[in-house]
Amino acid sequence: MRAMTIDESTKLLADNYIGRLGYISRGRGEIIPITYYYDPEQKSILTYSGQGGKIEAMRKNPLVTFQVDEISSLEKWKSVLLYGTFEELEGTDAKYILRLFSEGVKKAIKNKGIPCPDFIENFSSKSNSDAPIVYRINIDEINGRQRD
Repeated sequence: MRAMTIDESTKLLADNYIGRLGYISRGRGEIIPITYYYDPEQKSILTYSGQGGKIEAMRKNPLVTFQVDEISSLEKWKSVLLYGTFEELEGTDAKYILRLFSEGVKKAIKNKGIPCPDFIENFSSKSNSDAPIVYRINIDEINGRQRD
C-alpha cells in the first residue's frame, strides 16, 4: 500500500460520482452514499439533498468527512478520504452549482459508459418549490491510499 499524491487523489474524485458522506447526527457518526461532482476550480465536492435529518445535522455541525473508492480486487484498490466543511448554497449560486453538478455527473457517468439516470437529466425542470438543497463540501484535508 502507498500514499497517493494530491493529483492522484483529486483524479480519483473527478473520475467518480458516488461517494460516502460522514457527518454527526444525534451525537453519533452517520455514513451514507451520495451522488457528487468534484469541482476542480473550487477544489470542493458539490451535491444536493432534500430537506431532512442529514441537512439539519450538517447545519448544526458542519464538519464532515467524505470517501470515494475504486476497488478492483483485494490486491488492487484506491481510496480517498477527505475532511471538509458543509456550506449550504442559495439563490443564483445554488442554481449555478446545481447545473455544474448535473453536467459534471453526466460527464463522469458517460466516461464510465453507463446510461444517465432520469433524475440527473431532469434537474433543470424543477420548480423553486421542489428545488433541492444544494451544498458544497469545502475540502480542508485530503488523503489517498492505493494498493496495486
